Amino acid sequence: MAEENFEFSWENPQYRKTYWHTCSHILAQAVKRLYPEVKLAIGPSIDNGFYYDMDSPFAFTPEIMDKIEEEMRKICKEKLPLQRFVLPRPEAIKYMEEKGEPYKVELINDLPEDEEISFYTQGEFTDLCAGPHVDSTGRIKANAIKLTACNAAYWRGDSSRETLQRIYGVAFPKKEQLDEYLVKLEEAKARDHRKLGKELGLFMVDDLVGKGMPMFLPKGYTVWRILENYIRDKEISQGYHHVLTPCVGTVNLYKTSGHWDHYQQNMFPPMEVEDEVYVLRPMNCPHHMRIFANSQHSYRNMPVRIGEIAHDFRFEASGSLKGIERGRHFCQNDAHLFVTPEQIKEEFSRVVDMIFDTYKDFNITDYRCVLSLRDPADKKKYHDDDQMWNTAENALREVLNDLGLKYTEEIGEAAFYGPKLDVNVVPAVGAEYTLSTCQLDFCLPARFNLTYVDKEGVERTPVVLHRAILGSLDRFMAYLIEETKGAFPAWLAPVQVKLLPVTDRANAYCEDYASKLERKGFRVEVDDRNEKIGKKIREGQLEKVPFMVIVGDRDIENNTVSPRDRVEGDLGAMSKDAFIELLTKVVEEKR
Repeated sequence: MAEENFEFSWENPQYRKTYWHTCSHILAQAVKRLYPEVKLAIGPSIDNGFYYDMDSPFAFTPEIMDKIEEEMRKICKEKLPLQRFVLPRPEAIKYMEEKGEPYKVELINDLPEDEEISFYTQGEFTDLCAGPHVDSTGRIKANAIKLTACNAAYWRGDSSRETLQRIYGVAFPKKEQLDEYLVKLEEAKARDHRKLGKELGLFMVDDLVGKGMPMFLPKGYTVWRILENYIRDKEISQGYHHVLTPCVGTVNLYKTSGHWDHYQQNMFPPMEVEDEVYVLRPMNCPHHMRIFANSQHSYRNMPVRIGEIAHDFRFEASGSLKGIERGRHFCQNDAHLFVTPEQIKEEFSRVVDMIFDTYKDFNITDYRCVLSLRDPADKKKYHDDDQMWNTAENALREVLNDLGLKYTEEIGEAAFYGPKLDVNVVPAVGAEYTLSTCQLDFCLPARFNLTYVDKEGVERTPVVLHRAILGSLDRFMAYLIEETKGAFPAWLAPVQVKLLPVTDRANAYCEDYASKLERKGFRVEVDDRNEKIGKKIREGQLEKVPFMVIVGDRDIENNTVSPRDRVEGDLGAMSKDAFIELLTKVVEEKR
């Protein structure tokens, strides 16, 4: 490479990132060749490729993206050497000003005084960059480049700044690798919960309501409600007490908790009402702290387990919004366990057991555990108390080791008030993300002056476990949609059985049987439209209904039904009670 002696191997992660970083420069060069009026912002490599943010007077349509992609291939074939040079700050600023690149000028002005300001040139194109890069555009395989998307992005992630266009791309050293990647990309599109959510009538978004504010439709809310009842019942069986708290709180509440200092950038702006200042809550722990403080507590009634399915609001950047997986409004399966220090291990163990017991019910098998720790050098993000952090991290590490849990440690991923266990799922497509979490907190109980009386009659400060089993119900549902491709198991499906009369003569028979199924607690629809049975079956398949029951004259004569399993196909004629027994077993066993 130009200035690094990396191994030229795709298995080397440094080489992959360098390869993709060079691709981002080739992308920028192609755009400037075709559209000189476009202003360049930044273009890094990312986990799966690269992107470049640009300020363009026109939209990058699919047709324009095709032209840019073709120009990138030409640049690769030109085998242009990449050459690095350095300029003093005043000359660097002047150089970018003469090129008409205001975003680059801003970047240079913001660099530390002692930082070297370097540039890379390839042919007629020069870009501000710290590097590294491969030594020639010829290193990039011309026919293994693909521009994959273009989205809006705020300059420097600030919603008050300019809105740019972000072009994403990916590249590989072999065409076969690109082809394999594109197949996976198509699979990801087929599983995308936003696409399936629309097709299956589960949820919708509306710009008039607001970006990142999804609304659940009847079928989607049915699934949501099943998840809510499932986790609430599980928590009640383990001694949780559920509460209902408001979606707003005073700014003083969040100043007390520390969220105002550490999390304000993710919160909606304050609202002034009658000389008080309120904010939409981003999380529920401050409310639950106040509930605990509302009563006196003895070691005899510890632990105190407070749970809530709580509506929360976070101001996520519009470019990061993704259906119900990441929104500005979501509902957390939240709970706070107020424990004595002696109870930490037992209660943490109970939380871990609940997580994995839940995963069995939902057939979640591909996950890994992460011990998320603070970055000691980051005094802005984390509560500044070294002794507290050392105590909390060592306590959590000891608990995980005693439980025999396999985990990796990651610096800088803790909550601002304490370390946590994150359970990251590996979805069928895309990168892993956190589904469940349990956080150990010595900080907030002290900030809220929470106390309980110990055996000796002395007031002590409790420890709090913040935990979410399903995480947010919204994200958990998005995960299930993508894992199942919208084909929910029968116990979760919004419609479990669809009755399909072959002729009008069977309508009354179907309605009567539907009423019987509903009295048994099943979710049923009758498709009595004047359509051919083949069309009804095809549409039922598209709706991914677990069981369709075809009813014809013979069924009426014999007082039977002919169910069709979504996976196994026709099950043959059986008595109505036999099908109810089959359906009951499938649902109870959570198949």
